[in-house]
Amino acid sequence: MTTQSWAQDGKTGYQFLNIPVSTHSAALGGANISIVEDDASMMWTNAAMLTNVTDNSLVLGYNSYIHSSNVFSAGYVKAIGERGTWALSAQMLDYGNMDETDENGNVLGTFSAKDLNFQTSYSYLLSDRWSGAITAKVIMSNYAEYSSTAIGADLALNYFDEEKGFSFSAVGRNLGGQIKSLYDDGNKESLPFNLAFGLSKDFANAPLRVSLTLDDMTQWNNVKFMEHLVLGMDILPSNSTWIALGYNFRRANEMEVQKSSHWAGFSIGAGLNVKKFKVGVAYGKYHVAASSILLNVGVGF
Repeated sequence: MTTQSWAQDGKTGYQFLNIPVSTHSAALGGANISIVEDDASMMWTNAAMLTNVTDNSLVLGYNSYIHSSNVFSAGYVKAIGERGTWALSAQMLDYGNMDETDENGNVLGTFSAKDLNFQTSYSYLLSDRWSGAITAKVIMSNYAEYSSTAIGADLALNYFDEEKGFSFSAVGRNLGGQIKSLYDDGNKESLPFNLAFGLSKDFANAPLRVSLTLDDMTQWNNVKFMEHLVLGMDILPSNSTWIALGYNFRRANEMEVQKSSHWAGFSIGAGLNVKKFKVGVAYGKYHVAASSILLNVGVGF
């Protein structure tokens, strides 16, 4: 019997940039860019949402990714004038310590491996309903004595009609390229560019919000249209709580083994906002080997 499985796209470098950082976005399928909330963690998926975030907000994040690998994040948001918002943030994927061996498998010692992203974003309220943003990134990888560096940028746009409870977003993430390669062979990796479109809709007579995201719209090699689709639903019991469910069609397909995705593609999460304190938690499966728990903690000063 032959078992066939499909791996995630690894043709570009710095794939850690695709790992969800925001618990709310992660709970809605891992790619949501259109929910309008006072949530600083959304800066990693759509910086145009920064215009909705409380001035002087700090957010910290953690993702138990795979085995001993963990993702850490931190971001700070500051209002600039009446229409502008600035943010400074960082994220790190720490792979932990690994054994260093020779060609015969003899252990020579240990080494550490990390991927890092430092970014700054500026969002501006273009009108009562439109906001736009630009993000500049410095991205680095350090594996033992090897290192690489890349420069990237995100462009984001959001339209929000508060009366109708309708939001639409378009985001182009990870434009740019590598300026220093990991090895001295002259070959430079490209960034994992992602063009996404998303919409969210509230319901006046029900505490629900539905979201639809079209993710990674420039990647069509062996990818069907449905695999670009990410669905999400928020249950909003009150102004201070949310419960979210999501389904990512592509993730479910990529992690299918022996005709079962083992719940990959599904995600769930919940959050609580009490005055200036916010906390969110989400569950998702972003790798065949393990499930992930994400945590965001935010505070306004």
